[in-house]
Amino acid sequence: MIKKRAGLSALAVLGATAIALTGCSSNGSGNGGDSGSTNASGIVTTNGSEPQNPLIPSNSTETGGGKIITSIFEGLVSYDADGKPVNEVAKSIDTDDSKTYDIKLNTGYTFTNGEKVTAESFTKAWNWAAQKSNAQGASYFFENIEGYNADADSELTGLKVVGDDEFTVTLKSAQSDFPLSLGYSAFMPLPSEFYKDTKAFGENPIGNGPYKLDGKGAWTHNQSIKLVTNEDYAGKRKPKNGGLTITFYTSQDTAYADVQGGNLDVLDAIPDSAFQTYKSDFPDSNVNQAAAIFQGFYLPYYLKHWSGDEGKLRREALSMAVNRKQITDKIFDGTRTPAKDFTSPVISGWNGDLEGSDVLDYNPDEAKKLWAQANEISPYDETLTIAYNADGGHEAWVTAVTNSISNTLDIKAEGKAIPTFQEALDAQTNDKLTGGSRTGWQADYPSLYNFLGPTMGEGSSSNYARYDSAEYNELLAKGRSASTVEEGNKYFDQAQELLFKDLPEIPLWYSNVTGVWSADNVKNVKFGWDSVPLYYDIEVTK
Repeated sequence: MIKKRAGLSALAVLGATAIALTGCSSNGSGNGGDSGSTNASGIVTTNGSEPQNPLIPSNSTETGGGKIITSIFEGLVSYDADGKPVNEVAKSIDTDDSKTYDIKLNTGYTFTNGEKVTAESFTKAWNWAAQKSNAQGASYFFENIEGYNADADSELTGLKVVGDDEFTVTLKSAQSDFPLSLGYSAFMPLPSEFYKDTKAFGENPIGNGPYKLDGKGAWTHNQSIKLVTNEDYAGKRKPKNGGLTITFYTSQDTAYADVQGGNLDVLDAIPDSAFQTYKSDFPDSNVNQAAAIFQGFYLPYYLKHWSGDEGKLRREALSMAVNRKQITDKIFDGTRTPAKDFTSPVISGWNGDLEGSDVLDYNPDEAKKLWAQANEISPYDETLTIAYNADGGHEAWVTAVTNSISNTLDIKAEGKAIPTFQEALDAQTNDKLTGGSRTGWQADYPSLYNFLGPTMGEGSSSNYARYDSAEYNELLAKGRSASTVEEGNKYFDQAQELLFKDLPEIPLWYSNVTGVWSADNVKNVKFGWDSVPLYYDIEVTK
């Protein structure tokens, strides 16, 4: 699994740069069959993973929780299949200076307990999420709103309620991509019921989205969660089905077998064992398309050998010791593309020709030389490990990467399996890693910054490597405060050029979304720019 979504996701601009990543679905429309009557009350079954935390929008920062949150909540905007922001609860989002935003709301949205969604539903939720004492994983999304304080509880003074259906947001500095971020789960509204007992709410959340939990007990931990259509939903993502059952598989092979057997309708992650056969197994119901997903691995700075000059040498040596093209060809069968940066080619402004990116080229001679130089500083006599969650289908590629490193550098390197994604995230969050770890990022909203800030920026909850660079953080800040997205991207390019020198993360490849579905059970299956199926659009034929 991938840390999301962050857990939101990014804007897919499928231009020429993205075409190289994009395979083709066997059914170009993504419908997976057009015959058969539909069952509007039919339940779509799909795969997922146990959320890391209770289902509170500002603390659901990975794909397991994020997939559920975006189904049961509706924000100011949502994203269409191509990643284009679409106004939902927001009627308009206006600004003259990219610093102060006036947000007017559509009327008619209610939470599933009947409470009206108002301006305060947003401002109070954002204020709560931003408080240090509430320890929310996505609190940093509010850092540019006036009044935010990362070190102590502080009111977001930049939020002002004008009326039930209008509020304003004043930022500390101009942020041209702010409207693009507002579909991310951290910005979802919350009902007044939430503040009475946040713990209980997290187990049985009350949302305002296209789906709702199927009563108390709908979430069976480590097994599944059952959602049903919210009949009072007023937005544009009106479900064409009766609900979702999301099963938390611990093996992608098991999930794949269930689709083959007709026991699972939609699978959004093909196991590596099926890469060569999934198109023939599902000739009219498969997809292989570009998605805003980055994959890599990292060595935490708190470990011996991985900081200072020694650490820089070793990181560069590891990067040059990995034969990315060979691994993507042999292990992934064309469903991955070797990385050229730390973001994704489907994001507008992507640059595949940044200075220093040659450190991502396979160069065994230079890798050996750099590793030897590092050994002169401090001999390395340990086994290099890369941790991965065993329930995510990562074993084959981690083995290939560690074999490439081992053979090139003449050291012992191997994968370290952690049973579940949740356990792997806990180890990263609590600085319990004893070696390296795989990492992945599914973009939250359409901006290069969303790949760079949350994963390696100062104070970011997903900066598991504990990278700390004043120069990098300054470049991020300049990029965010630029007058236009295009101007900001110039600073983000400079920030990436610094990353190529420091390598807090070692880029490996960009992921496509590869998925299959049961053509006998469902139709009109489409996958979004962020790799998540558009569940609300799926029609049930069983």
